[in-house]
Parts: sequence; C-alpha cells; structure tokens
Amino acid sequence: MKRNGSRNCLNRRSRFGSRERDWLREDVKRGCVYLYGADTTTATTTTTTTTSSSSSSSSDVHLVLCTVETPASEICAGEGRESLYLQLHGDLVRRLEPTERPLQIVYDYLSRLGFDDPVRIQEEATNPDLGCMIRFYGEKPCQTDHLDRILLSGIYNVRKGKTQLHKWAERLVVLCGTCLIVSSVKDCQTGKMHILPLVGGKIEEMKRRQYSLAFSSAGAQAQTYHVSFETLAEYQRWQRQASKVVSQRISTVDLSCYGLEEVPEHLFYSQDITYLNLRHNFMQLERPGGLDTLYKFSQLKGLNLSHNKLGSFPVLLCEISTLTELNLSCNGFHDLPSQIGNLLNLQTLCLDGNFLTTLPEELGNLQQLSSLGISFNNFSQIPEVYEKLTMLDKVVMAGNCLEVLNLGLLSRMSHIKQVDLRMNHLKMVVIENLEGNKYITHMDLRDNQLTDLDLSSLCGLEQLHCERNQLRELTLSGFSLRTLYASTNRLTAVNVYPVPSLLTSLELSRNLLECVPDWACDSKKIEILDMSYNLLTEVPMRILSSLSLRKLMVGHNHVQNLPALVEHIPLEVLDIQHNVLTRLPDTLFSKALNKLNKLEQLEELNLSGNKLKTIPTTIANCKRLHTLVAHSNNISIFPEILQLPQIQFVDLSCNDLTEILIPEALPVTLQDLDLTGNTNLVLEHKTLDIFSHITTLKIDQKPLPTTDSTVTSTFWSHGLAEMAGQRNKLCVSALAMDNFAEGVGAVYGMFDGDRNEELPRLLQCTMADVLLEEVQQSTNDMVFMANTFLVSHRKLGMAGQKLGSSALLCYIRPDTADPASSFSLTVANVGTCQAVLCRSGKPLPLSKVFSLEQDPEEAQRVKEQKAIITEDNKVNGVTCCTRMLGCTYLYPWILPKPHISSTPLTIQDELLILGNKALWEHLSYTEAVNAVRHVQDPLAAAKKLCTLAQSYGCQDNVGAMVVYLNIGEEGCTCDMNGLTLPGPVGFASTTTIKDGPKPTTPSSSSGIASEFSSEMSTSEVSSEVGSTASDEHNAAGLDAALLPRPERRCSLHPAPTSGVFQRQPSCATFSSNQSDNGLDSDDDQPVEGVITNGSRVEVEVDIHCCRGRDLESSPALAGNPPALCPEEHARGLGFGIRRQNSVTSGILLPVSKDKMELQKSPSTSCLYGKKLSNGSIVPLEDSLNLIEVATEAPKRKTGYFAAPTQLEPEDQFVVPRDLEEEVKEQMKQHQESRLEPEPNDEDRTEPPEEFDTAL
Repeated sequence: MKRNGSRNCLNRRSRFGSRERDWLREDVKRGCVYLYGADTTTATTTTTTTTSSSSSSSSDVHLVLCTVETPASEICAGEGRESLYLQLHGDLVRRLEPTERPLQIVYDYLSRLGFDDPVRIQEEATNPDLGCMIRFYGEKPCQTDHLDRILLSGIYNVRKGKTQLHKWAERLVVLCGTCLIVSSVKDCQTGKMHILPLVGGKIEEMKRRQYSLAFSSAGAQAQTYHVSFETLAEYQRWQRQASKVVSQRISTVDLSCYGLEEVPEHLFYSQDITYLNLRHNFMQLERPGGLDTLYKFSQLKGLNLSHNKLGSFPVLLCEISTLTELNLSCNGFHDLPSQIGNLLNLQTLCLDGNFLTTLPEELGNLQQLSSLGISFNNFSQIPEVYEKLTMLDKVVMAGNCLEVLNLGLLSRMSHIKQVDLRMNHLKMVVIENLEGNKYITHMDLRDNQLTDLDLSSLCGLEQLHCERNQLRELTLSGFSLRTLYASTNRLTAVNVYPVPSLLTSLELSRNLLECVPDWACDSKKIEILDMSYNLLTEVPMRILSSLSLRKLMVGHNHVQNLPALVEHIPLEVLDIQHNVLTRLPDTLFSKALNKLNKLEQLEELNLSGNKLKTIPTTIANCKRLHTLVAHSNNISIFPEILQLPQIQFVDLSCNDLTEILIPEALPVTLQDLDLTGNTNLVLEHKTLDIFSHITTLKIDQKPLPTTDSTVTSTFWSHGLAEMAGQRNKLCVSALAMDNFAEGVGAVYGMFDGDRNEELPRLLQCTMADVLLEEVQQSTNDMVFMANTFLVSHRKLGMAGQKLGSSALLCYIRPDTADPASSFSLTVANVGTCQAVLCRSGKPLPLSKVFSLEQDPEEAQRVKEQKAIITEDNKVNGVTCCTRMLGCTYLYPWILPKPHISSTPLTIQDELLILGNKALWEHLSYTEAVNAVRHVQDPLAAAKKLCTLAQSYGCQDNVGAMVVYLNIGEEGCTCDMNGLTLPGPVGFASTTTIKDGPKPTTPSSSSGIASEFSSEMSTSEVSSEVGSTASDEHNAAGLDAALLPRPERRCSLHPAPTSGVFQRQPSCATFSSNQSDNGLDSDDDQPVEGVITNGSRVEVEVDIHCCRGRDLESSPALAGNPPALCPEEHARGLGFGIRRQNSVTSGILLPVSKDKMELQKSPSTSCLYGKKLSNGSIVPLEDSLNLIEVATEAPKRKTGYFAAPTQLEPEDQFVVPRDLEEEVKEQMKQHQESRLEPEPNDEDRTEPPEEFDTAL
C-alpha cells in the first residue's frame, strides 16, 4: 500500500481511521512510526517542545504509515526532510543512514525487550507511550544548555584593551573550546581574527557598564577584550561558561555525551588543547570536522573516543604523535591497524569492550606503554606481544574467552606482576616446566569454571581471588601469601606450603570444609578468618589462642562447643551464629593468668541461632563490647550487659526471657534493644520508663481483641512488613490484593528500587491494572505475565529512563488446565526479589535471581553485548542486576523480560513468602519457612522475618510478605462437596455427614462466611449482579420454579465454561427495593435473575451450604435418599420441616442435637438465628438467607450494599399447592426407609422445632 507524503502523515489528535486499521491488520509487517518535530522550523524549537518534556504538543507529532521494508530515505522524501534522527531512552540523538528502516528498528527493539508475538509487536509499536524509549525526529533536536557548552556566539559591542583609548565597535564574538574569538561581522570567515586564550586567565565584571565582561588571557603580556551584552540572560550565560574555562590549569575540552558527528570548526583555533573528551558521541570519519582532522591539534596528549560505535579504527589518529593517552573502548573494533606502532609516546591504551581477537606485532614498538586494557574482548589466549611491552606490569583481560591458563607463558614475562582473568572460561591451568614464577604477586580468577587449582609454582603470590568457581581442591605456595579469597566454591581441602607467615586475611566461606586448615592455625599474623557456611564441628584451640586474630567468623556450621581459653587474646569480633551450641565455657569471658580479661578487646559478639540457655555472667568483663546479638536461642536469664560502658546494640529477641534485672543507671550509649519474641516477658511501667531514653526499643505489642465479625479470605490471607533499616527512606513497596479479577484470584507483588523510591511506588499503583488487562487478552500464563512486565516497563515513562527496580508478581487463579488442582500459582520476577512456596514444610523456590554473581547465563549474555562489568560485579558500575524494570538507558544489557514459573497449588501448600534482596541475603529459604510455619498471624510472620534479617546484620531496606494458603477440600462451599439446597420442586438432596457442624458462629469455611470473607468493592458487587443472574421470564410465574437448578460451584471447583448460564465463584446477587422491576439506575434492561411478579420481587441467590471439616459429597438423589447410619443418629441428627405461607416446602435440613437444645434458649437464639421483620427467628445456617446477612455487612456508599433492606423479602422457595401431597408422600417414604435403632436415654433428643414464618 503505497501512499504519498501528504497521506502518510496523520495528526496525533486524530485516531486511526478504519481504513488505516484495516491496512495494518492485513500484514504484521506493516505499522506506523511517530515522527517528532516534523512541523518545527528549527532544531531549537524542537528542543523546547519535545526533548525537554516527556511528550510534545500534538502539532509536533506526525504518524507515518510504512512497512518494515520502508527505508529512511523514502520517509524523508515523503515528509520533505533531509534526514531522520533516532533517540533511545531520552538520551543521545543520532542520524539515521538512508538505508536504515525505522519500523524494522522499532520491531527489533520490541523483540529484544521480550515481546514474541508479531501481532502484539505491531500493536505495541503503535502506542505513543513508546516514545519514552524510542522515538524519531524530523530534525535534530539539541538542548540550549548543550549548545552553550559546545559554542557560544553572537554580535556584540567590543572594546579592545584595558584603557579607554579604543572605541566600542560591533564584532562577532565566539567562545569555543579554550579561546575567545573576535572577528569582523562582515568578514568573519576571511577577515582578521583575534584569538584570546582563556586558560589560566581571568574574567571580570565591568562596573561602569551594565551587562559587560572583561576577558583577559594569562601571562605578562596579557590581552583584554571588553564585551557588552544586551540582556542579563546573555550576560550570565557567557559568564558561567567562560568561568569554567579560565579556572582550568590544563587545556581540557569536554564535549562528551552531545551526540556530535564532528568537531565544531571554531574548536581548531584552540591550538593549546592538550586533552579532548569526545566520549559517547557519534563521531564520523570523513567529515569537515571528523576524526580524520584531529591531527590538527598539535599539542594534543589525551583523546577519549569511547562509546562512539566507530566500527573501524581511525588510521589517521596514528599521526598524532604527541598522544600519551588514547581511549577507544566500546567501538566495535575487530582488529587494529599496524600503524598503531607509530604512537611511540603512548603510555595508556584502552581497548575494552570491542571484538578483538589478536594484537598486531607493531604494538610492541610502544616501549613507553605502561597500561593496556583489553577486557571484554574475544581473546582466547594471552597475546604474545605482552613479552615485548616491558613497561607493562599488569595483564588486564577480564571478560574474554580464555579456557586455559598457561603459566609457562607468564613465566617468560618477568615484568608482569598482576594478572586479571576474571569472568573468562578458564577450566584448567597448564604448567610447562617446574621452574617457579617469583614475579606474579596478584592473581584474580573470579567467576570462572575451575575445578582444581594448583598455583604452588607462583612462589611470589601475595593475593589470590578465586571466588565463584567450582574448586574442590586448592594448592598454593605460602612463601609470600598475604590474602586469600576462595568463597563460594566446593572446597574440601586447601593446601598451603610452607605455612604462610605473612597471611593476614583468609576467607573460605560457603565451601565444604570440615575443619580449619592446620596451616591457618599456625599463621602468626592472621587477623581475619571467615569459615562461615561450611561443615565445621569444632573450633580449634590453636586458632582461638592466636595472638594476632582480630575477627573470627564461623557461623552457619555444626560447632557443638567452644574450647576454654587460657590466655588473653586480642579478638574484636566473634561470630558463631547458627551452630548447635548448648552452652558457653564459664571461663570464656573470665580473667586470664596475666590478670587481663581473656576477651578484653571484644567489641561484637553474635550468638544467634544456637541452643543457649544462658550467657555467662563474666561477660560483664568485656568492657569494650558494643554489640551483642543472641536472638533465636533458649535464653531465660537476661545477661549482665547493662553495666557495660560502651554497649550500644542488644538483640535478645526470640528467646525465653521472663524478667530483666535493671541496674540503677543504664549506660548512656545504649541505642537499640530488641526484646520481641519473648512470649513470657512482661515489662512493668517502671521498666518501660527506664528504657524510655533508648532510641529504638522493640517489644511485642499486645494483641488486639478480635471479634467474630472479622472477615478473612477463605483460601488465603496475607501479612506485610517493611523496615527502612539505617536508611532515611524506604525504597521497597508491595502489592496485595486478596480479591482480584472479581474475587476469583489474588495478586501479590514486591518491588525493590534499591536507591530510589519512585519506581516501586509507580509499580505498586499500576501493575495490578496492567495484569488485569493482559489476563483478559490471553489465557496463557506465560504470555500474560510476560506482557504485564513489558507493558509496565513501558508505562514507567521518563521515570524509567534512569531509574530501575526489581519486581516480583504472584498471581493465584483457578486452575483450568489441571482438573485435579483447584488453583494455580504463577510467579514472574526480574531482579533480586524472590518468592518461596512452603510445600509440606519444605521450601520450594519459584523465582530466579537475575544477577551477575548468581546467574552465569545472564553474565555471559551481558558479556556478549560488550558491557563493562566492574570489579564489584556491576553492569557499567551501576547495578548487579541483569533484568529490571526501568533503567532503559542500560539497554540492551538490562532487559525487562521476566522469569515465569507456574505450579498447581495443592493441599500440601501452606504459605508463600515474598521478599526483597536484603531479606534473602540474610535468611535461607529453609530458615525463613521454619521461622513462620507455626505463626498464626501472617502479619506477625512477616514482621518476624524482617526482624530476623535485621538481627543478622541487615542494615538496608527489608520487606517481607507472608501469604497463608488454605487450598483444600475443607475450603469448598459448592454443591458437589457440601450440603445441597433442595430443588425448587421440593425434592431434597441429602449428603452423608461424618461430623456435623459445630454450634458456633459460621466459620470462614462455611457458605455464609465465604460469601463475605473478601472485601469486595462496590464495582465488583454491582458487576456480579449482571454476570451471575440467570435469564428467566417474569411471565413464567411459579412454573419457573420447575426448571432444574444449576449446580453451584465455589472458587475451589469452578464450573466448566459453556454458553448457557454459569455462576461465578463465591458470589451473591442482590436486588434493591428502590426499583419495582429489578432495574438499577444505570441498567437499560432488567437485571438477570430478578423475577418480577407484580409487587413481589424474587431474587435468585447463590447460596453455599455449610458443612463440617470432613464432609463426603454425594450426588443429588432422584429417588429415595439413603438412611442415616447409627453413628449419625446417635449424635442427634434430625430433619426439620419448615412451613411457609401454609405451603409445605419439603426442605429437609440436618439439625444437630446441641444446636436444637441451644436454640430453645432466648439468649442463644441470636447466635444461630436471624430475627426477621415479622418477629420470628430462623436459624442462620438453616435458612442461608444471604440477603439478611447482607444487611449486617459493612455499608457502602454506593452500589447494591447501600440499598435499604427489604421489609418482606420473599427469599424462600415456594411449593405449589398441587404438589403438596406428592411432597408429603416422598417425605413419608424417606422416613420409613431409614433404619432407626432404639436410642439410649443420653442420646435421646427432643424433636426439632418448627417455625411458622410469613415467608
């Protein structure tokens, strides 16, 4: 479909016409492109209307219909433009090549984000909100402040010299780079130019002339030019920019991040430039001010051209012989020219983030080169040219493709002292000869695939990083070893010979070590030892007796006891949390033989998660102790720590404390005291007054009194806790909707913005609505959950350009795919928020952590995209996450496509835990599940998890949500499993009952409670009226009652989809007496299910029958019902016949003995009956009158709940007179068919009461 230029453009205010929509639907390769700034005349105007704001006025936007094959040149021809420009994420703007295809660029962008369906991609491409991520311009926009930094120019009155001998004259003045250029107005290009260097000079304000500045150069023969400006704004612009130039001591020009294609021509007049920064632009080669002209800067020493996407190395750069520093990172180079050997003065060369596989031999000519960066390229081995570069002392090759480390090659490079090979594919180390290498001092092998590592030949090795490999055995030389970091491996043995006498720090956490290495115990200078998360069973006496050890961490092991100390040791931090200690040595804190305390310098002590009952009283000798953490033990006696002069933080939560012995004066340094979780601890008012000066006092709050009217969800309930920690703002938000999509599901979410709070709040407010829209478009959970994240990513708008957030979303819905299951749980996440399901008491992780450290596949993807991963494992130094919502400026390294998992919920599923990164960093899955399994209140459970995380040292924002699940047959309230209401014609359907319902207020599993257990909004209730009522004719009268009643289903057993009437799960239909014919004020037609009968209104109500915990379901009987067994009769079950309007209804309802006895008392009748308007009492659970129950529900301002109650609701089924005799005969047959054994005296029951009502 070819269109001319005029018909290609549509005003943004106008919608798609039917013709355009039909044209798009014919082929998914068709679409539209929003062209911004098409009506503007200058780039500056475009800037003010589009770039500076998230959306432009409608006059600045045109809609261009095209296909994926349409090139930019064709669109330019139709629009009358020279070029099109592309802007990503509100960042730089680049010119499109004539052959580039704009619509294909958009489709590729959406596909890389995560959209898979071509139709959905076409739909998303037409959304104008996409402009926050990708947009096209008809003219290049450039912000005014950017132009000022590049070049300032104008025609002003100028006077030369400091004296007034010269007259004021009109001149063209240009400030560019480091110089002020003054020239004639007429002959500005060919006439005489006066160039005034400003670096080191000064700029002064002229007091005798308004808005005038005096520009002076540096030196003894300094020149001065006076410039008079017309307005205050111009005066301030020039003063601000010139002040930056004169304040420099080195001639530096920073033109980074301006989207430049060439250098401004006036910049070449600044011949004193020594450092030029052109990073993050789109510099071209063959242009008037392109890269090929940079050799004109005769004094240039430093040049930064990183992130320019050059594609090929600019050969003419090799002619700038004065260069000492050259940065060409992230330009897509595949090779280097041999001419690079001409840069003989080069000292620093950075080539990170390219596609290099080899280095030319001519690079060896650069004998002054002292720093060479080739990280994140495609090298498979260490280049041999390193042997010639004798000034280099480092091999920096992180993020390459090395699989074998050849130590023999390194041995030939005697000048190399440090080797950085992290994030390669190293699997083995090769030693060519037995000759040792005494030159290498630092080795970094983190994040590789090594299984065994033998570096004993490196006798000069001082520091080794080998974290996050798969090491089983490690062998090193101890001659020079000072620090060893080998955590997160599978080590069972670490061999170091000889004993490292210089070792100061040893980190071996998260391995499989069963004992502390002997050589570590013999190290004389060791100060830090971390052996946490191993399999230790004891702590050697030799390591505790070390006179150099300052910090010992042996938490999360199997240590059963500590050895008794004999001498004084300088230990400052002792962490033995989560072991199996039952007691501490009595002499642990006592005085040694030298009359010094054995742990005199102890400052922090962590005893959490053990089985301690007491803490020795000698802990009062630790005068420097400021932190004591001993939660989750069995401590019953408060330790004597309130007399310590420096105590600040005390955590004794989750113990068995009963009382606290308080000294006369508390230490003034005490800031935090945590006593939560001590159920037997009662603090008097006097004690609380003494603790009033403590900054943070945590104690258990008294439980609020609960009433029977409290309504909870039948199948799930949640609790949420969020704590800011030591930060001044909370960057964690949560989403919780127990009733979602008209009450048939639930949605829970957790959002962590790390350092920002804006994005979590936005996601909290919008993500549920997006999910609801996506659920209506697709039934595939993988599709609608993925689209929910991607659309939410788009809806973040400008806020999502620079900010990002982890997101976790859990959706519970009826499972239509698996008939054996009632509900399914779908979990999607990006970032570091996680969800864990407790199934049969065991944790079942449902999420995936998208971080560089924990996901090697994601790390490899980011490496292939040539992102720079810093040493702290962050993408471009920003975040450790590889998938987030927001942070669009880090595309394509950071993507919003989520990990999705779906699992059917069973009766074994107890609870669901949602938490952010801080929670799971300090709590394991098993520990979190065990901590809250037996806590009754989900809110208390969530608070406990946050408190545990803070007790383990979490100082960041922490959020936890606990969702208790009740997915089982006891939650069913439908016909097929519970008691069945008899049919309209009076035939009773009976059900065998094992345990009769207890005579109490209806529980949450009962039909009545389940109807109102969820807080339904007014819109939900009103919408259900039209969706659940049946379509019946009011002319049917009583004959309508002869129609078969549809089977009622609950949320646990939803009815199959069909074209006929079908009820929604767990809902009720209400009618207002404000209308005579069942019409609501907003309805055009009668409400379905409301049968008008003259002045009487009959309402069809979805009633769920009450039943016990262990009910057995049986189908409705068409013939004689079965008789009750003797056990049931002995419990006093009977049947009561209710008469209504002198017509026998034939309803048979079971009545328990206890219930009938209690109903005789007027005081108890209110518990089990509802007083109707005529004064009679009808049992609540028998009548199941939901309309009457609705009168006691919380009143709503609008909707059906706000309607006044009906005075005489005809809510009982009426049996016609011609069927009375038939009903009586069937009831008589039913009673005769029952076997009635002779009951005992104690089992004899009174006949059930019969109630005559006006109904």
